[in-house]
Amino acid sequence: MIGPDKIVARFNDGRVLKGQVSDFDPDAVELILIELENGNELRIPINELKALFFVHSLEGDRKYRERKVFGISESIGHKIFIRFLDGESMLGFVKGDVPWEKGFYRSSPGNRSSGFFMAPVDGESNNIKIFVIAGAIRDISVIVA
Repeated sequence: MIGPDKIVARFNDGRVLKGQVSDFDPDAVELILIELENGNELRIPINELKALFFVHSLEGDRKYRERKVFGISESIGHKIFIRFLDGESMLGFVKGDVPWEKGFYRSSPGNRSSGFFMAPVDGESNNIKIFVIAGAIRDISVIVA
């Protein structure tokens, strides 16, 4: 049996919570997070979130500086660039087919998922995978060679 995932939840308003989640469902409208600090169970609406970072360690390594460029590790899918509504940007990989057709839409008929998974560009970082919340994205680009 696999234990709960360690996650760092980043909110649209800048807040950050660390904790654990079991059985994450990308189609759910809320996330149940067990807080790291006090063990409280919180129900968080997905639309309040910017991204969920599934991590190796909730403490991280303050000395490590994550490299944020393509070409430092093996390409593991489509290269993407994301700019969030708050101006922050992120690079990563989407495995398999890109999760949108003819551009990115925050919502589309028949697509219940509130976002998509991407892999970080730095395979040595604390991040295992990232669930990006579609409603927090300003624009997204697939980078082709």
